[in-house]
Amino acid sequence: MSIRKTPIAILISGRGSNMRSLIAACAEPDFPASVALVLSNKEDAAGLDYARSLGLPAEAVPHKAFGKDREAHERAIDARLREAGIEFVCLAGYMRLLTPFLTDAWAGRMINIHPSLLPVFPGTHTHERALEAGVRIHGCTVHHVTAGMDEGPIIAQAAVPVFPKKDSADDLAARVLVQEHVLYPAALKAVLGGNSDSVSSEDGLLVV
Repeated sequence: MSIRKTPIAILISGRGSNMRSLIAACAEPDFPASVALVLSNKEDAAGLDYARSLGLPAEAVPHKAFGKDREAHERAIDARLREAGIEFVCLAGYMRLLTPFLTDAWAGRMINIHPSLLPVFPGTHTHERALEAGVRIHGCTVHHVTAGMDEGPIIAQAAVPVFPKKDSADDLAARVLVQEHVLYPAALKAVLGGNSDSVSSEDGLLVV
């Protein structure tokens, strides 16, 4: 029995590390999504070339052309998403603060992965801040996107240990990234299946 694959868009700004894990998951016949569009705010984003190498539609809507008018840029993005028949959006290293226009337009249909155990360490430089704070557990969070930065309802989290005397920010980032690549597809699958509580340690994660 075949399952319906929800057409998703992945928004990136750079190399698209988490994009790759989502693309790989969507290629599986029993995964409930297909990548219908990869979109970036930067024409030179390396992730676009990777997506194109797999034959996926990959485009840029450069934000610089819109100056400081963030909403105008987002209206262009929104138009492209709708033209492509997108039903769900995944942010994967999309380094733009979104306005209420886009978060409201895709409310409940847009998720993001963040490299900390939210609500602690929203924003950037999370690994450096975790080490400075002396926490012993760090990790990543998949959450719904709302107008508040990294404030949307949490879908799933995965944790990693912190070794304060040994870890650099790069060490910690690498350890968290391994979990990100597993957590994001698992969380997307759960959300599209209508059961965000189904992400568990059986997915190869230390889920909190």
